[in-house]
Amino acid sequence: MNSKNSGKGLEEFLMGKGFYIVLFLCAAVIGLSAWMMTAGNETMEDLTSSDVSLNNRRVETVIITPDVQTPKVEVIAVPSEAPAPMEPVVKEEEEILPVWNESAEEEFLWPVDGELERLHDVERLHYDVTLRDWRTHEGVDILAPLGETVRAAMSGVVQEIENGGLYGTEVVIDHGDGTAAVYANLASMPAVSVGDRVSAGDVIGAVGTTALCEIGQGTHLHFAMYLDGTSVDPLDYLPA
Repeated sequence: MNSKNSGKGLEEFLMGKGFYIVLFLCAAVIGLSAWMMTAGNETMEDLTSSDVSLNNRRVETVIITPDVQTPKVEVIAVPSEAPAPMEPVVKEEEEILPVWNESAEEEFLWPVDGELERLHDVERLHYDVTLRDWRTHEGVDILAPLGETVRAAMSGVVQEIENGGLYGTEVVIDHGDGTAAVYANLASMPAVSVGDRVSAGDVIGAVGTTALCEIGQGTHLHFAMYLDGTSVDPLDYLPA
């Protein structure tokens, strides 16, 4: 009973003013939906255009460097061409010159003080009292006491020392100018050695009795001179 009345009332409502009300509501819903769709599209376009503007915006990065003073760099000029390597300098061995060449004013000295017992003579024969024969004499014999000091007559280098020969203990001194002096009949132990440098007046030994070929004479120094290996008269060099 009630359901019939309700259905009838609804039908009368729709047939009357209710039809227009429903129609209005449907139109309103449709309009609202259209408006919402339109608003939604505009919002999406705004968002899209915003994204595009952001993407198109240039982003500049500013780097701020600290205020640091640049150190000064010293520029050294380099020659365009490297210098040629220096050749090693080979120092030639210096010739050792005898000290006697330092003074051209140097003069010979007598090796001992005394009288001449025998003179130099290589051209004539003289009688030898010790050997009891005739022979030449390549030096001068200067009488001097046994043990008397014998000195170098000229600066030079001791070239040779000989023992045991006919003239006993001998000391040979090279003067460096081609001349050499021989001091013979010395005591067995001379005061110099081979290679020693001596100056005029230096002690080289003492008068002895070692010369077997002259032992028959008085004690003396046998003094001989040689120039380039040839016997010369010592009196030509010793002061008068």
